[in-house]
Amino acid sequence: MLALCLLLGSLVGCGGQPAANSAKAAVQSLLDRQSAAVLHHDGTAYARTGARTAYENLSAVPLASWSYRLTSLHRAGATATADAQLSYRVKGYDTAPVTVGRALTLRLTADGQWYVASDKPAKKSGQQLWDQGKVSVVKGAHSLVMGVGRSVDSLRDFRALADHAVPAVSAAWGTDWTRHVVVLVPGSLDGMAGLLGSPAASYRGIAAVTTGEAGGSGSAPADRIIVNPDAYAVLGSVGKQVVLTHETTHVATRAHTTPATPLWLSEGYADWIGYRGTGRTPTQAAPELSRAVQDGDLPTALPTDKDFGFSSEATELARAYEGGWMACRMIQDRWGVDQLGKFYRAVGSHQKRAGAVEGAMKSVLGVTLEEFTEQWRDYLRAQLA
Repeated sequence: MLALCLLLGSLVGCGGQPAANSAKAAVQSLLDRQSAAVLHHDGTAYARTGARTAYENLSAVPLASWSYRLTSLHRAGATATADAQLSYRVKGYDTAPVTVGRALTLRLTADGQWYVASDKPAKKSGQQLWDQGKVSVVKGAHSLVMGVGRSVDSLRDFRALADHAVPAVSAAWGTDWTRHVVVLVPGSLDGMAGLLGSPAASYRGIAAVTTGEAGGSGSAPADRIIVNPDAYAVLGSVGKQVVLTHETTHVATRAHTTPATPLWLSEGYADWIGYRGTGRTPTQAAPELSRAVQDGDLPTALPTDKDFGFSSEATELARAYEGGWMACRMIQDRWGVDQLGKFYRAVGSHQKRAGAVEGAMKSVLGVTLEEFTEQWRDYLRAQLA
């Protein structure tokens, strides 16, 4: 028997390897056909490869590319499970493919063809918007808004906010960025958490977040602004615009936001652009910090990154954001808009955090960190007391 196995090993293999390879090739071919159906908007062809509901959920998404790469297959008779990498690009917005892990279940049909019974996020991977239901899409002059469980009118409201935000950010930051944004609006806080692959409790009270690659390598896809509709709904009209403009600022500044950039600067700058032109006074825009200053609890130092943790107590988190905003507002008041942008870029250009702020303050603003901190504390007293 051993001799026979050795004799035939180069032809068929003793462990059934050719059969396994054949199954993998058949499933990869299936996924290739399914991808072609998605790109050609062919629902009938898609239905021959998998559940039509999945196709209908994502059919409105404008795609430039869509493909799977099978990474593993585990067959058990007429069923199988598989791991795959899904890569896709949103047309006109993604500069490189978004790549995510997917967990597939498959079954053999009566005619011996593989069929995708389910396609879900892989373990530790976030959902895609179409995993949550049928996606509706609204395009703007500077934005693409995609939502699930939302009326088209509500998505148009987000479009208006985003289309206002993009030129507002460019007016302060400059035009050296893509000047368009992708906004995802899930149906609930749980939907937002699903997209981010994190517990909902992490984002309760957070109106929106921006995902993206810090440092802007140029090989990453476009950022996504992901809205928490529960928190967003309780904001007034100005608050809603401030939030979208804030998040759009993160998209614009991403290439210059690096590990050297402290959160007081990245969040403070985003708030500074967000509030710019709203007419909000310091006491109106920084109520928690204003109360602290009036109570004699003046901060001794600029906010630390830890102060911005979503798990922080709400009042402390608000003070951190307000403190960063007031620091950027002071730079604009005393050194000007251009110098504020130059300072942001100078900090981000450093290779590491240590010395980045100190070096940029000295070269751009002409002060030491200690001098800046004392000026900031005096500014808080003058503006908030």
